[in-house]
Amino acid sequence: MNLQKTAGIAALCEALIYVTTFALYGTVLAMPGGLNAAQKLTFLAEHQSLLFFSNLLAYVIFGVLLAVLVLALHERLKNAAGTLTQLASIFGVLWIGLVIASGMLANIGLNAVLKLNLTEPEQTRALWLSVTTVIEALGGGNEIVGGLWVLLISCAGLKAEILPKALHYIGIAVGVAGIATCYPAAGLTEIFGISQILWFGFLGVALLRQRQD
Repeated sequence: MNLQKTAGIAALCEALIYVTTFALYGTVLAMPGGLNAAQKLTFLAEHQSLLFFSNLLAYVIFGVLLAVLVLALHERLKNAAGTLTQLASIFGVLWIGLVIASGMLANIGLNAVLKLNLTEPEQTRALWLSVTTVIEALGGGNEIVGGLWVLLISCAGLKAEILPKALHYIGIAVGVAGIATCYPAAGLTEIFGISQILWFGFLGVALLRQRQD
């Protein structure tokens, strides 16, 4: 199986990861409202294994699959849209690093918080706030870098006239949505995530169907 076909499978897996993550946080991992700090920590402790799996899937595995996709699209578009593709790939590689780092920090931070809560519960809230703030800053709460990659690679695709134009127009909209998450408004991150399900799915099918030039 060549790189382009592998990337097509990776893109479909990325879409599936988004769906799975939304499903988990909309059901089992949805923290009830009105909990105090102690009750929130109890909830985290009770769901630690599932949270670990969710972070591993949504960040680390997502980042590994993203690396395949960034490389494949770079190889696919570099000859027809060199400058745009190179610029997009810079942001793609940066996004990979941020996503994987977020996942590792989330899991290590959660474990550290729950251990600290057993001995120094008064310090736990400050540590958890610090961990979540860093995760949000790296990419959990904003998607600027990912949005730039999707936007630029879609523009490169339009210039190169490779892969369906509709895919690239959707990608431009997705990229703009990702960049818009720099504004602290509720729902923007979710809009980016939901729109990426469509884009990754479309991209995966396109890569699997189209022959490599």
